[in-house]
Amino acid sequence: MRVYEYKHIVGFEETNMLGNVYFTNFFSLQGKCREMFLRDHVSSLVQDLRGDLYLVTSRSSCDFFAEAFVFDEITVRMSLVQVSQSRITMGFDYVRIRGGKEELLARGEQQVVCMRRAGERVEAVEVPANILHALKAYQIQ
Repeated sequence: MRVYEYKHIVGFEETNMLGNVYFTNFFSLQGKCREMFLRDHVSSLVQDLRGDLYLVTSRSSCDFFAEAFVFDEITVRMSLVQVSQSRITMGFDYVRIRGGKEELLARGEQQVVCMRRAGERVEAVEVPANILHALKAYQIQ
């Protein structure tokens, strides 16, 4: 299975008083990974977003298995879980590599709804072809 990887080094601002990464930062990493994927693979997206396209996060989850700390190098691996009509579901694995060994820190999922403005309303629309094409290469089999 092919995954998109986003590499991140934890900074002090992402930790709490105990010195570990505060849980909400894992959700921020999901968003950052998704954005970097779109930047790398859907070059026309910025123009679409300046128009009437909206990508709305409708659901996000994360299960935590181990703590992360300042200066840890975390790789977030994103894959496509499912596409249905207007919805895209992506999976995220958060991995720390230390001493040549991988440790799964967390596993998350995020669902995005594709929407367009229709007069005064915003309504769900099919996933645009350019996004769908880019994501298909990263689909879980």
